[in-house]
Amino acid sequence: MKYLKLNLFATLLVTGITAFAQEVKLAPTPPMGWMSWNLMEVNVNETGVKEIADAMVNSGMVKAGFNYIFIDDGWQGGRDNKNNIIPDAKKFPSGIKALADYVHSKGIKLGIYSDAAPLTCGQYTASLNFEEQDARTFAKWGIDYLKYDYCNAPEDVATAKQRYGKMASALRKSGRDIVFGICEWGPREPWNWGSEVGGQSWRTTYDIRDKWMDTEGKGGVGIYNVVDKMAGLAKFSGPGRWNDGDMLVVGLHGLKGPSSAFNGKGCSQAEYRSQMSLYCILNSPLYASCDIRKMDEDAKTIFTNTEVIALNQDALGKQAERKIKTDVWDVFVRPLANGDFAIAVLNKSGITQATKINFADLGLPDKYEIKDLWQHKVTGKANKWTGDITSHETKVFRLKKV
Repeated sequence: MKYLKLNLFATLLVTGITAFAQEVKLAPTPPMGWMSWNLMEVNVNETGVKEIADAMVNSGMVKAGFNYIFIDDGWQGGRDNKNNIIPDAKKFPSGIKALADYVHSKGIKLGIYSDAAPLTCGQYTASLNFEEQDARTFAKWGIDYLKYDYCNAPEDVATAKQRYGKMASALRKSGRDIVFGICEWGPREPWNWGSEVGGQSWRTTYDIRDKWMDTEGKGGVGIYNVVDKMAGLAKFSGPGRWNDGDMLVVGLHGLKGPSSAFNGKGCSQAEYRSQMSLYCILNSPLYASCDIRKMDEDAKTIFTNTEVIALNQDALGKQAERKIKTDVWDVFVRPLANGDFAIAVLNKSGITQATKINFADLGLPDKYEIKDLWQHKVTGKANKWTGDITSHETKVFRLKKV
């Protein structure tokens, strides 16, 4: 009996460990890719998605780690006579399965969109009460990620948890590993419950616009509004559970469409680079949204900076903490898996500012080799950094103890 009990305990222990491993293996690092919404809105289509996939490969983005395409709202064509959700035949004449096969052949995964209500934000067919059937369909098509929106749904937290939990359960039972992105926009504070109900990421704010910041309180979240929100959510982030800052607006340059709402007139190059820098150090999923088929060299340089991306994809998965916040400066620090540290220094003011950052003030008392990850070079070995930072620019350094 003693041995039987020990064997039973060992079996239960192994089973528990295996179940835990299955739960955390999805999105061990933040997903990276391209999302269709800002460029294509509800006009997303098969030809455009294939062209984007080709451009992601040719531009070096896939090699840099951008290995998802996320199809947003507008792909749906209703349901068939067996209530299976189907794509719009004009937009996707070959079907989603064929498109997934094409995208997979390029080394890219495919994400799709639905909503926890009868209709989506764009008033297309959604998944409420069809969760298991739709999850099986998505798995059959070869889908790797589901963005699950919350338009046309009740405002209370309990219903959101129930609806998101139901879809998460359906995805787990679908027979395919499908990453689950909760797109509730933040009012019900999904960072408190998103992982509990089965999500791998959760949006922290309403939709981002192509601007630095909403300063008038008239609506429309800007880059810094998102960063400021996410800065207080570090304890909720880690492997398989990510605070999601919404799309990268890098390279949009005031493009007419969703990103131009609420005075989204475009950002400076320093601001676009800051979004990438700060999203990387804060572990947000990274999904580009500009037309990468014809993006400029500045955008390409941002999307293919593998040294900055390495911070976002670091195996330790620990989101940076904001150590300094003044009217002018935000300074973030995060540990990395190999023992290095990364710091990001943002000048929030409207003019170039000189600063001296003493590493000891950030809890880093040693001397470090300092590598500037945008200049791609070591700038010295010291216990501090001194220099000028332009308006809305973010300096990113990797510190190696010497």
